[in-house]
Amino acid sequence: MAYKSINPFNNKVLGEYDFATQDQLDLALEAANDSFKDMKKQDIEARSKILQNVSKVLIKHEDELAETCTMEMGKLIIESRGEVELCALIADWFSKHSKELLKPDSIDTIAPGKAKVYKRALGALMMVEPWNFPYYQIMRVFAPNFMVGNSMILKHASNTPASAELFIKIMREAGVPEGAITNMFLTYDQVTKAIESPIVQGVTLTGSMRGGSAVASVAGKNVKKSTMELGGTDPFIVLSDANLDDVKSIAGRSRLYGAGQVCASPKRFIVMDNVYDDFIDGLISSFSKVKPGDPLNPKTTLAPLHSEKAKEKLQQQVNEAIEHGAKVIYGNKEIDLPGQFFMPTILTNISKDNPAYDTEFFGPVAEVYKVHSEQEAIDLANDSSYGLGGVVFSGNEDHGAEVAAKLETGMVFVNNGLTTLPELPFGGVKGSGYGRELSKLGQLAFVNEQLIVKSEKPDLDNPASALLGPNPDEK
Repeated sequence: MAYKSINPFNNKVLGEYDFATQDQLDLALEAANDSFKDMKKQDIEARSKILQNVSKVLIKHEDELAETCTMEMGKLIIESRGEVELCALIADWFSKHSKELLKPDSIDTIAPGKAKVYKRALGALMMVEPWNFPYYQIMRVFAPNFMVGNSMILKHASNTPASAELFIKIMREAGVPEGAITNMFLTYDQVTKAIESPIVQGVTLTGSMRGGSAVASVAGKNVKKSTMELGGTDPFIVLSDANLDDVKSIAGRSRLYGAGQVCASPKRFIVMDNVYDDFIDGLISSFSKVKPGDPLNPKTTLAPLHSEKAKEKLQQQVNEAIEHGAKVIYGNKEIDLPGQFFMPTILTNISKDNPAYDTEFFGPVAEVYKVHSEQEAIDLANDSSYGLGGVVFSGNEDHGAEVAAKLETGMVFVNNGLTTLPELPFGGVKGSGYGRELSKLGQLAFVNEQLIVKSEKPDLDNPASALLGPNPDEK
């Protein structure tokens, strides 16, 4: 058995799943290629109707989807329901806007004739997706690319196989044809073989920097387009004139969402000295009010981490940070429950030579830094291997936006926590990867931008005609 589903609340095994065979992968690739060819003959309106139905069927099965997600990776049931609703929203948005987004662009050119760039499908894509948003991660790739006409092979995380299977089953119920997206329980060697296949024309991954580097190198070696979203250590900057009531209402909640296992959640709180103590008090208050327990219980407010391995790794990171001088001002104590719970923890006094300074804590651990000037806050925020998202709180939203523009990240939110919506591009820079998902940018991530120039007859006097070379009939 290769893929194993374990409830992180009670440690019970929910199911085990065999790896796919090479023959099964070959058949899936052939089906993806056939689906790509079929969609090339299909009007986009037909796919729009299917995707609209996907949105409706997701809501119909919201409870089943949410419970499966929560039992399999530990997310609070309210968060799982929200994820299903977000997926429905994404499907609905792309069903309604893709035709406009994919319209050809006319080009004003001195070339003879009329020039347009058309957005054509590329072919089959290899999707490598993580466990922390088992449905949303699929949908934010599937919806735009299905509308483009690309087919997809999904390799989901090994600890969320039931969520992956259920999601694909529900998409089939909604009318998504076989081959348009296929879930496969693949090894990473099989992922490599899939990328090497001439059928696969693009690769998208959300995961760790190490995993992204490995998959991107295979894609690059085989000249396949790729997008990578590889996590982050997102800054949350609190300027001296920030509204502390707003800050306190957002900071703790944004760090603890998903038990802190969100790539784009704030992890480094960078706070001006005049509001630092007040901020610390607010964060401690927020962390101290959580209620760990069964994530299926709506009254629970702290979920377990997704696995025993994740809990052990996070504890090792915290221990290492303390060994190098970090101070624990709250947390880092055992929670007396059988599941993979980690007490919300606040670390301060993190020096640049501390490994924690440039480490992503994937769990409910907040790093808090005191700064004495706005420039120091900006420099500290940018002193990271990552560059996914960020938050800036300022008493003046325009000034907050000026500070945001100086951050080396793909996304920044001023006076609010991170928001993900279908119309907003998602992605980062530096070690957080490249490319964007969602929005128009995500829709165009895997298209053939094909130039077609129509002319009634050649214009040999046009400068562009020099590419034709000299006329051999001329003396």
